[in-house]
Amino acid sequence: MIDLFVQSAFADNLALTFFLGLCTFLAVSRRVETAVGLGIALMAVQSITVPVNYLIFAYLLSPGAWSWMGFPEIDLTFLRFIAFIGVIAAMVQILEMVLDRYMPALYRALGIYLPLITVNCAILGGSLFMAERHYDFVQSAVFGVGSGFGWALAIIGLAALRERLVYADLPDGLKGLGIAFIVTGLMSMGFSAFSGVNLP
Repeated sequence: MIDLFVQSAFADNLALTFFLGLCTFLAVSRRVETAVGLGIALMAVQSITVPVNYLIFAYLLSPGAWSWMGFPEIDLTFLRFIAFIGVIAAMVQILEMVLDRYMPALYRALGIYLPLITVNCAILGGSLFMAERHYDFVQSAVFGVGSGFGWALAIIGLAALRERLVYADLPDGLKGLGIAFIVTGLMSMGFSAFSGVNLP
């Protein structure tokens, strides 16, 4: 399970390997404080939605899931996108209410990007990878936590670097998103170095 966590957080990082969720990744990575808040929010949503979506997929949507009711031929896998997005939307709504109630400053800082977690392709990608790779419940939970942690680590690292780069003497054409894309590419190469790591 440690191998799966490390693999999902580093070698298969959703932001830096599969480039999922880059719209939010680049937009919210200007300040470390906001990046930490969004990273924790995304990790919380990912950690809950991947195992919950596993249960829905395994016991309601996969072929033969309804055989206990006498319908072994029913295959509802075509509904997985709608089901997964519904679970993600519900979790983000709950998270929004919690942040608005208990952390209003972070809620205001995240602004429009918090509801956009609902359509963040990194979160949907985590659930789709879980279904495609045929993980069991425990593997789904580990993958959810690992992939959420990896995405959070990547956005916090990028935000820390971008805060420093404000003071760098950059050419005008590279300021802003230009240097952010270059740094993201360099971080991606660094994270890909973990692909050959085998833990005992």
